[in-house]
Amino acid sequence: MSTLDRARRSLKAHPLALDAAIAAGVLLCMVAGSFVVPKDGHGVSWGVRTPDLFALLLMVLGAAALVFRRRAPKTVLAVTGGVSLVEFVTGDPRAPVAMSAVIALYTVASTTDRSTTWRVGLLTMTVLTAGAMLGGPLPWYAQENLAVLAWTGIGATAGDAVRSRRAVMQAIRERAERAERTREEEARRRVAEERLRIARDLHDVVAHHIALVNVQAGVAAHVMDKRPDQAKEALAHVREASRSALNELRATVGLLRQSGDPEAPTEPAPGLSRLEELAATVRSAGLPVEVARADQGTDLPAAVDLAAYRIVQEALTNVQKHAGAGARAEVSVVRVGPNVEISVLDDGAGQDAAPGAGGGHGLLGMRERVSALGGTLTTGPRYGGGFRVHAILPVETRPETRSGTRADTSGPRAGTGPGTRTDSRAQTRTTAPGEPA
Repeated sequence: MSTLDRARRSLKAHPLALDAAIAAGVLLCMVAGSFVVPKDGHGVSWGVRTPDLFALLLMVLGAAALVFRRRAPKTVLAVTGGVSLVEFVTGDPRAPVAMSAVIALYTVASTTDRSTTWRVGLLTMTVLTAGAMLGGPLPWYAQENLAVLAWTGIGATAGDAVRSRRAVMQAIRERAERAERTREEEARRRVAEERLRIARDLHDVVAHHIALVNVQAGVAAHVMDKRPDQAKEALAHVREASRSALNELRATVGLLRQSGDPEAPTEPAPGLSRLEELAATVRSAGLPVEVARADQGTDLPAAVDLAAYRIVQEALTNVQKHAGAGARAEVSVVRVGPNVEISVLDDGAGQDAAPGAGGGHGLLGMRERVSALGGTLTTGPRYGGGFRVHAILPVETRPETRSGTRADTSGPRAGTGPGTRTDSRAQTRTTAPGEPA
């Protein structure tokens, strides 16, 4: 830190000392000016004179008042203006006592608003100039009287300019701070949204494949002794499901890699093109699934394609876990105008919640995906038994400023997890008896 910076900080920390130094400098200038007088009366040549003691006393009083100019600027202006007016009327009008009033007027203008500056400045200029012209010994048109008008105007104008510059600099600093806070908030929001998106993908991948592994492992354990061939087939499905889970998990975790990382995954995200593959995997776990598509080969945006696939995947996983034995599922994908509609229906009777089982995040993840794309999601039990998941996704996605800003119509958010099918149905939008599901 330079010596100038240290001195500036020290003066800011002790404003009274700075004002005392300014007052001493003003007093020195006034005393020095009081010894100078024009010889010819026109200011072409100058001489030296001896000021009277009364003028020196007024100078000292005016300079002493400037020490408190920051604490009471208007009071200091009244005091310095008063001593200047006394000097104009009773003493030598050439004595520069008005210099203290000019400094005080500058302080008032730099610390108040513009309207106050106009009022106080005009009043000070009028009173001092009128006092010098009407009450002093010099002619009213003397240059000393006109100098009072000019210097007081300069003081008020300079103070207002300084105040305006301070206001502009303060506004610039506030805008910069506000922009910095906005950038930080936006960065935190994006991080939170990315974490939420990755959490949804991890849940969908793990929940689906672990459910398949659980079912096939149960089948293998049941037929291991009596039908070893079926046990081997079930274990092969377990191995396939675990391999698929690892592959998708690796691709999802790869999103956390830095851009440009050569180890980052390059395979495409799953979409409706893999719907038949998904259905075959679920059928191998013992759940009959029928797939019907009437989307006429619609080329969906990547975000919509992934969301549609994940919705079907999560819905079929819930059917496997909660629909009960003998349940069947139907999946339909239909293009309706500017939207694509995905429906997953089952006819299962449901099963009781397992004791101590906690809730999951299946329906919550569905709603977040649909809301992020500006679509709607409806879930609820079907009339006559079973459960229905119906999502409407716009083919052309609309950008959202916040994830999930558009509310879906599926009621309070609820998770799905092992043993929570009954609760999930009770907490989502349901269809009334007799209403087509």
